[in-house]
Amino acid sequence: MANQVSATDEHHQSADKDAPLKEDIRLLGRLLGDVLREQEGEEVFAVVETIRQTAVRFRREADAGAAKELDGMLKILTREQTITVVRAFSYFSHLANIAEDQHHIRRRRAHLIAGSAPQKGSISFALDKLKESGVGLDTVTSFFQEALISPVLTAHPTEVQRKSILDAEHDIARLLAQRDLQLTPKERHANLHMLRARIATLWQTRMLRYSKLTVADEIDNALSYYRITFLRELPALYDDIEGEIAEHFGAAPSAIDAPYVQMGSWIGGDRDGNPNVNAGTMQHALERQATTILDFYLDEAHALGAELSVSTLMIGCSPALQALSDASTDTSDHRSDEPYRRALIGIYARLASTARALGATNILRKEVGHAEPYPCPADFSADLQVLIDSLDANHGAVLARPRLTTLKRAADIFGFHLASLDMRQSSDIHERVLAELFAKAGAQADYAALDEEAKVKLLLAELSQPRLLYSPYIEYSDETASELTILRTAREIRQRYGKRAIRNYIISHTETVSDLLEVFVLQQETGLLRQGANGERTSDLMVIPLFETIPDLQRAAGIMESLMAVPLVKDLIAKQGQIQEVMLGYSDSNKDGGFLTSNWELYKAELGLVEIFAKAGVKLRLFHGRGGTVGRGGGPSHEAILAQPKGTVNGQLRLTEQGEIIASKFSNAEIGRRNLELLVSATLEASLMPPPADACHGPRLAGFEAVMAEISELAYKAYRNLVYDTPGFTDYFFAATPIAEIAELNLGSRPASRKSTRRIEDLRAIPWGFSWGQCRLLLPGWYGFGSAIGAWIAAGEREERVAQLRDMFQHWPFFATLLSNMDMVLAKTDLAIASRYAELVTDKELRERIFKRITEEYHHTLDCLESITGTQDRLAGNPLLARSITNRFPYLDPLNHLQVELIKRRRALGNEQDKSDPRVNRGIHLSINGVAAGLRNTG
Repeated sequence: MANQVSATDEHHQSADKDAPLKEDIRLLGRLLGDVLREQEGEEVFAVVETIRQTAVRFRREADAGAAKELDGMLKILTREQTITVVRAFSYFSHLANIAEDQHHIRRRRAHLIAGSAPQKGSISFALDKLKESGVGLDTVTSFFQEALISPVLTAHPTEVQRKSILDAEHDIARLLAQRDLQLTPKERHANLHMLRARIATLWQTRMLRYSKLTVADEIDNALSYYRITFLRELPALYDDIEGEIAEHFGAAPSAIDAPYVQMGSWIGGDRDGNPNVNAGTMQHALERQATTILDFYLDEAHALGAELSVSTLMIGCSPALQALSDASTDTSDHRSDEPYRRALIGIYARLASTARALGATNILRKEVGHAEPYPCPADFSADLQVLIDSLDANHGAVLARPRLTTLKRAADIFGFHLASLDMRQSSDIHERVLAELFAKAGAQADYAALDEEAKVKLLLAELSQPRLLYSPYIEYSDETASELTILRTAREIRQRYGKRAIRNYIISHTETVSDLLEVFVLQQETGLLRQGANGERTSDLMVIPLFETIPDLQRAAGIMESLMAVPLVKDLIAKQGQIQEVMLGYSDSNKDGGFLTSNWELYKAELGLVEIFAKAGVKLRLFHGRGGTVGRGGGPSHEAILAQPKGTVNGQLRLTEQGEIIASKFSNAEIGRRNLELLVSATLEASLMPPPADACHGPRLAGFEAVMAEISELAYKAYRNLVYDTPGFTDYFFAATPIAEIAELNLGSRPASRKSTRRIEDLRAIPWGFSWGQCRLLLPGWYGFGSAIGAWIAAGEREERVAQLRDMFQHWPFFATLLSNMDMVLAKTDLAIASRYAELVTDKELRERIFKRITEEYHHTLDCLESITGTQDRLAGNPLLARSITNRFPYLDPLNHLQVELIKRRRALGNEQDKSDPRVNRGIHLSINGVAAGLRNTG
């Protein structure tokens, strides 16, 4: 946006490999500045530029004069000017993201074209390592045949962008990518014109939704990433993996027909704390998911009909294909010699009928004739295989790729449901529902008052009964009626969309064995747990505990040991393929005990679960409830998987993808493909790679773990002392972050708190971590580390203890990843910006007391990190991210300054009518979105 940037839009040859990125950022900034001038006038453009330059001076020089000057400028802005300035810097954050993504693609393509060694994180790199370690083809093939790797998309309030904005940004990314091609001067000029036009379209388009967000909005937002990335890139990744295996081992793998990467979703099925999720949203989610995937199948079948013009006058076809062609609804004489086209017309007709049966209301192209719907995806896949086999047998194998084989892959991966919808509810709700059922059936007057042993005994007795507690002739509370309807709806969805549509039931706040048995009883009440004629029980849904808080994690292994000893549960696990999933919550454990202790307790819980599951002869699948921020378990997924304790992966992995992470990973198809590959390669390597000769194990590892236990205890005390034991801390948090605005502006369909209180215990982990990210402190990702390390070193001989910590950093992946993630958070933390938010605290004594403690801990943490890693430079091991921060933060800072000013205005307003001024609220909402986009992983 600056006047002083170069006007050239040509990529010049430079030794600086980031030169093209800088050129792209300058170009997009200049075009946005041009649009700003044209749309808003020279005066507004000058205001934006002055604010940017002053904010840069504030960042680089920590200049008190610049802070005062900036404060003065922002205060005199009119509300309309403020909105314009916020929009300008928010859009720049989004444009910078596009430029960065394009540069990642550019660098990766250059690497591949140069024929360089495989990049770390690629499938080729993982296969190289495995082959060198003696892992053979059969082992690799078995891994893919048995694996389940599942990214699970969850809703996030700041990430619901309008499709119009996403479409414009995709066009900008495409046009930017074109500039790397050899364009004529006329083409280059036309490209520049289109870029300017699309940025102008962005400027004239409302960035965000301002109506109350619904679950349906969140569902539609998530589905946009399927159309952008997953529908095409996931099947293509399967093809690439099979090709890489064949290339590395000199032979094609035996048929890998299992869909080892499958998508999951919580959106529409996650009821925990969200009263807006119910049976209706579950139905809506599956209808929209089915419509999305069937629209894709219909489009591809139509395109194949145009492509496969093969004539039997030229080449033969298989009898199976001829039979499929003869059964087609197409009776045209013009295509009597074109069996592939006729077969595809029949397939299209069956797909159209299937789509209507599953809830689609608008089939774009009318089918030829009527056909019966497919009863299941396997039948659709089988028809496609008939086409593939016929082409293979008749010199047409080349015609099957890529569209037909990709469609067949998609059918196997996505079925008619697209993604498995998880169900989640709090154990407290289950207890209340069962208490009512027991009481009204006359089985137990006060179930909730029973101790754990009595509850387990009663639940097991109920599970042995052939009759139900529920009666259609008894009136139940709204809560009980709703919960039972939801479970019945789950059964109907499975019958309609297939068994993979819903197969997991997650229990939040799992604290006891009875919390798990309660859901088995509720399944029995609703037909999801049934008894066959031979007396054997079958359960449709896997019951999955979610261990969230520090005490929950500490109890996890014991709870699962007791559960798996129950004969009924043992039988049900055997029917699940001798596999059981356990979910671990990163967010709540962090809010409960701090970053370091949360990670340590998760590590210990995983080791405990591995041991218990091995004894029981059950395969463990861990579901990692990771958030966008490091404080909520975020950070690079590839490194996190490789740092998992031995025995915790084994080809089975699910993890949540949420917040800005969904957009940063999957809003560009090539970037999305790379992220999916990273996930698969890390799971492959973590599952099959033998430990290196110098691996940390035995007494050495035990020594590291003993040190970590001591440090964790110290960090826990330091964190809890600030967050839960410091008088006034809650008031400070609610004043010095935008948490109140996030809660009041209804940014998502889910309330910010579980209860209507200001207690941090009741606050959800997402707004807790997100608020600290917005004010640039990112406190949940580092607080307590400095105090803990400092105290531990001081308790012994300094040089010896520092040497021990350095040894841990160099040879223990868990500790190295912990410090790497914290390093990233510290690089994004900005005390100068945070000090501006601290000024929102009107109580001077409270402000100075709390902010001083945070500042001291920050510097102490930096000192300790530098002592261990041996470098004072942040992100020394991640220069790409370091350069990204350098490029974008001068443009991000003004958004924070503007957000502070807008919050001041909103809080200074008197009555509720003034407080709901749409211009102020819109400005805050835009600034929240812009800051989140700029930081990219703080949601």
